[in-house]
Amino acid sequence: MTYIAKPKLCHPTLARNKVGYTRRDYEGKISTLCAGCGHDSISAAIIQACWELDIEPHRVAKLSGIGCSSKTPDYFLGASHGFNTVHGRMPSVLTGANLANRDLLYLGVSGDGDSASIGLGQFAHVMRRGVNMVYIVENNGVYGLTKGQFSATADRGAPSKKGAVNADSAVDLIGMALQLGATYVARGFSGDKAQLVPLIKGAITHHGAAFLDVVSPCVAFNNHAGSTRSYDYAREHNEAVSRIDFISPRDEITVEVAAGEFVDVEQHDGSVLRLRKLRADYDPCDRVRAMAHVQASQARGEVATGLLYVKAGARDLHDALNTSLTPLNALTETSLCPGKATLDQLNASLR
Repeated sequence: MTYIAKPKLCHPTLARNKVGYTRRDYEGKISTLCAGCGHDSISAAIIQACWELDIEPHRVAKLSGIGCSSKTPDYFLGASHGFNTVHGRMPSVLTGANLANRDLLYLGVSGDGDSASIGLGQFAHVMRRGVNMVYIVENNGVYGLTKGQFSATADRGAPSKKGAVNADSAVDLIGMALQLGATYVARGFSGDKAQLVPLIKGAITHHGAAFLDVVSPCVAFNNHAGSTRSYDYAREHNEAVSRIDFISPRDEITVEVAAGEFVDVEQHDGSVLRLRKLRADYDPCDRVRAMAHVQASQARGEVATGLLYVKAGARDLHDALNTSLTPLNALTETSLCPGKATLDQLNASLR
């Protein structure tokens, strides 16, 4: 497989932000996702948001799990800290990193399979603990990396590309985030960059647990058992000198939706997704009303997008634990080992 590297040179007339970086400085490697994948649009929105917020890339720590979505941190903020964890375990690893160094900006990227199935318990606890982070779920309703099985967020009754019908109830991550205490909850659509970039910027600047569910259509999958075009079939029946996988390109799906209006978006498989943007007068500060609004939208067969809930002055995990303002990884031996007198005083207080 030939690796194509991005050129490091950029045009001298490119605009720079307040910290001296061009938008190119926030990019990563060339994406290996399917052409037209909504995940790439989310990466572009993250790049744009960080550039507009004048964030220094080395101040960001990006963590992910396993899946198509969890590959995307390689495609943005190439000069930042990064850690790819095991399946569904991104939240606990990020929590540990956050406790060790509170000075970094933590960005967790996951998928509907990574967060709503194997990582559901981890998702729940990182939300209720109020870890100061941006948690982005790139939600396509399928296991795209393994070619199209229903994920836990797929709607009951939704057909697969093969024609099978999902018989299971969907896990509503937005509803769970609201119920578990997340203090910034929003939903976006990968094809609506004008809405998505501000939502990401708001999440980054929020103090507390910020959750962003992004509807991101999967453009191609075909690896089911019995298919003569599956990876397993090809590898079992072909003696090849090289292995090349090809997926025909698709056009990216984009829309523009006015506030308070909805639009029906036809997907690549012919199914239709109805998106409704929140009204301009929508109040995002009432958690109970936000939960009711999400449920009402679902009952109408709509997907509400926008900032659904935000709590001003929210507390995070460091506030709850009353940790040192100095990052734990920067504490000196004197601070960590204060001596026998202090230890005796501490032990006496526990008697």
